[in-house]
Amino acid sequence: MNVSQFLLYPFSLLYGAVMAVRNQLYDQQYFSATKFPMPVISVGNLTVGGTGKTPHVEYLLRLLSNKKVATLSRGYKRQTKGYLLADTSASAATLGDEPFQYFLDFPATTVAVAENRVIGIKHLLQQQPDLEVIILDDAFQHRPVQPSLNILLTDYSRLFYKDSVLPAGRLREFPKGANRADAVVVTKCQTALPQEKMKIIRQAIIQTAGKTVPVFFTRYEYGTPVACSANVKFTPAVLLITAIAQPQPLEEYLQQQGYQILHHYRFPDHHAYTEKDIQKILSDWQRYALDKPVSVLTTRKDAVKLVEPKLAAIWQTMPLFYIPVKVNFLIDQINFDNLILNHVAGKR
Repeated sequence: MNVSQFLLYPFSLLYGAVMAVRNQLYDQQYFSATKFPMPVISVGNLTVGGTGKTPHVEYLLRLLSNKKVATLSRGYKRQTKGYLLADTSASAATLGDEPFQYFLDFPATTVAVAENRVIGIKHLLQQQPDLEVIILDDAFQHRPVQPSLNILLTDYSRLFYKDSVLPAGRLREFPKGANRADAVVVTKCQTALPQEKMKIIRQAIIQTAGKTVPVFFTRYEYGTPVACSANVKFTPAVLLITAIAQPQPLEEYLQQQGYQILHHYRFPDHHAYTEKDIQKILSDWQRYALDKPVSVLTTRKDAVKLVEPKLAAIWQTMPLFYIPVKVNFLIDQINFDNLILNHVAGKR
C-alpha cells in the first residue's frame, strides 16, 4: 500500500462499511429483493470497470443463441432515462455503448435498458412473455433483483481479494461480497497460466467468498480487423482509438503481433465522441498518411459510437477498422457451458 492509499484507507473503511450494512439489510430481508419465475443471470464484478463484462455477456449470448434471450443493462451514460426497448431508432446515445453493441451484433436478442432493473424485467416480461432467460449486465451490486445465477468476474491482473475498497482501491464493496457469487470467472489471463497458479487463485477466491464456488479462467482472443466502410485496405501501421477502462491488453496484443502504433488516443471509458475529437484524428491521419499507408483502429465498443451520422461523415475518408474480441476458456469450458445450460433448462 503506497502513501496515498494509506491516507485514503480510512475513507475506504467507511465506504465499505456502508455497503456492508446495505448488503446485510438485503441478506436479512429488511430490504426486499425481487425474484422472477425464470432464469435471470447476472454478470458483474466487485471492481469499478475493466473486468471484461461485455465479451462475457456476448459469450453467453452465443451459448444461448437457440433460446429466447434478453439483455438488460443500466445504459451507462446514455442520453435517455427510464425503461427503453431497443428498436431500429436506437443508438449508442439512447441505449449506451454496450447495449447498442449487443443490439447490432445479436439481432435475435431483445435488448433493453433501465436504471431500475426490477421495473425493466417486468416491462420485458409484459412485452415478451415467451422470454426464456434474461441476462443482467453489470448487476452484481443491484440488490433489488435477486438473480437466479450470479456470475462474478475478476481481472487476473487485479484480483478482487488483493484489492481495497474505493477510494484507496477499486472495489465497490469489501471482497467478502464474493459470497453472493454462484460462479467466479478470472478474466484476461495469460495464455499459458500454470495449473499451480490457477489452484492458488481458486483457493484464495473460495476462502474469501467463504464457500465453495466454481472458478473459471478465461483470456481474450482478438480477431482480424473489420472494416467500418467498404473498399478500404488494412495496414499494420495504425492510429489506435480507445475509450475503454483497460486498453493495455489490446495495446500489448497489437505490439506482440507486430502492429506499429503511431499514436494511441486514450479517452475515458464510455467517452461520447465529438466532432472535434474525430476532426483531430482525421487531421493527424492525413499527416501520418503522407509518409506511408496508415489505418485507424478502434474497439467494437467504440465503433458503435462512431457510426453516428455526424461522426461518420468525418471519418468516411479514413480507413477505419475495429478489432473484434472474444473470450476463450483456458480450462473447463464444458463445465461452464453445462452450468449455464443446465441452469436455464431448470436443472438447478
